[in-house]
Amino acid sequence: MLLIARQIKAARALLGWEQYDLANRSGVAISTIRRLEGFKDRPLCAHIETLTKIRRAFEAAGIEFLENPGPGVRLCAQPMIDP
Repeated sequence: MLLIARQIKAARALLGWEQYDLANRSGVAISTIRRLEGFKDRPLCAHIETLTKIRRAFEAAGIEFLENPGPGVRLCAQPMIDP
């Protein structure tokens, strides 16, 4: 599944995370997160390892990425870590 910038921003909002929180939890540079969030609704252009780190950080905090009917996110009841 491809991620889009709106999903990253929405996931951060659900968790109350700033960009630096995502950077710390994912191990991805904050400058990279800023760049990726600038992509708007286009698929993100980044190394698969970078996107995997971001996705895993969100999933560990309880975010579920949705595909249908369109790209989205939701907060699950039981996160693996405290947000």
